[in-house]
Amino acid sequence: MKKIILILLASFFFSGCEKDDICDANTPTTPKVVLEFYDVANTTTLKNVTNLGIIAPGFTNGFGFTATSKIKVPLKTFQDTSILHFIQNGSMDPATDDNLDEITFNYSRKTVFVSRACGYKTLFTLNTTNPITITPDSNNWIQSVIVSQPNIENEDETHIKIYF
Repeated sequence: MKKIILILLASFFFSGCEKDDICDANTPTTPKVVLEFYDVANTTTLKNVTNLGIIAPGFTNGFGFTATSKIKVPLKTFQDTSILHFIQNGSMDPATDDNLDEITFNYSRKTVFVSRACGYKTLFTLNTTNPITITPDSNNWIQSVIVSQPNIENEDETHIKIYF
């Protein structure tokens, strides 16, 4: 009897839900910027990063990547710039061999309604005149950056190529 009551309650509860009440996990939300790494000596050859740490200034936790040539990182949705530290050897100890390059992403934002359940997402467009800045230092490991797709609307294509 208890099972029948539970089944009736569950069917009553879920009968009030509509398709738009639950955000499907496969629904595209705010995209991350897709970066691919290339060999600076052979610019058509992908190159895996090893022990790459990425963190925003002022944060204690970031992202770690190794043995991959393609990564995705988030941009700030509440302002038109994001600064990230790309740290070679940054995801392992000791920190004495870390090499930090600071990259600033400059973009405009567009808020787009997805659905009632999913809410809104932010799309980004990298600035045409100054999309990315690498803060110069005496030991930059990133040699150059090329924007291959300035419109960051999905994660299906590479947006930025980094040569090191």
